[in-house]
Amino acid sequence: MRGVLGHFKELDGAVEAIEELKTSRLGDVTVFTPTPRHEFEHAVQPPRSPVRMYMLFGGLAGCMFGYWIAIWSSNYWPLVVGGKAFGSWIPYTIFGFEVFVLVGALSTVAGLFIHARIPRLTMTVGYDPRFSHGDYGVWVECAPDKAASAEALLKKHGAVEVRGER
Repeated sequence: MRGVLGHFKELDGAVEAIEELKTSRLGDVTVFTPTPRHEFEHAVQPPRSPVRMYMLFGGLAGCMFGYWIAIWSSNYWPLVVGGKAFGSWIPYTIFGFEVFVLVGALSTVAGLFIHARIPRLTMTVGYDPRFSHGDYGVWVECAPDKAASAEALLKKHGAVEVRGER
């Protein structure tokens, strides 16, 4: 058995079960909910998203590319106006900023797709269509020797149905 799935009708019971599962360290917890709820976010305590690093590095790379392409093109096709330098950075700041925003946004979307595993080619283990219609699901990925204690814990907190999944 790969894990245990608990089906909850009440939000409070699901949140209490998650908190106790986290303290007892039976396994990784995944929550299925029809709408985002801050109670689940506080109970699960997800790690910080790495997607913001995609924005940082993508934006900085885009800014450097924007400055480079503008200065390169002004040196390649020189247009002397009033004796000004070809590679002055001040007039290219707007172009550098625009490319910063463009590449930063595209890299953020790419990071989101990578870390959200989109497109997902396989069905999520433990998902039940009832979790899209107002019920809550708590999936605990645990070893077979811990499955019985995970089932008991989920039942203790008011799970309507508890079943083992592969």
